[in-house]
Amino acid sequence: MKDQLDHYDREVLEEVKRKVDQIAVNLERVQIADYIALMNKPWRLIFNNMLGGIARGVGIAIGLTVFTSTILYVLQLLGALNLPIIGDYIAKIVEVVQSRLRT
Repeated sequence: MKDQLDHYDREVLEEVKRKVDQIAVNLERVQIADYIALMNKPWRLIFNNMLGGIARGVGIAIGLTVFTSTILYVLQLLGALNLPIIGDYIAKIVEVVQSRLRT
């Protein structure tokens, strides 16, 4: 009885292994097919790269704006505390940035 179960377990494991290998081969084949299809359509590749570049540029601009405004806000709060040496330095930085933003 035990031998039959061991044999059955081996068969099931071998079948599972075959199926996993087959799925892996199919997935790899599909990705290669997509890549070849993309290479055969250069305008589609250019469009995808252009769209990705625009998205990255907009994301960087928005992220930099949020980061800079947060830093300026924190610097203004620190400048309002009138810390001895740091307060004057921060006030000068905030003044310079605000004068650049006005022009």
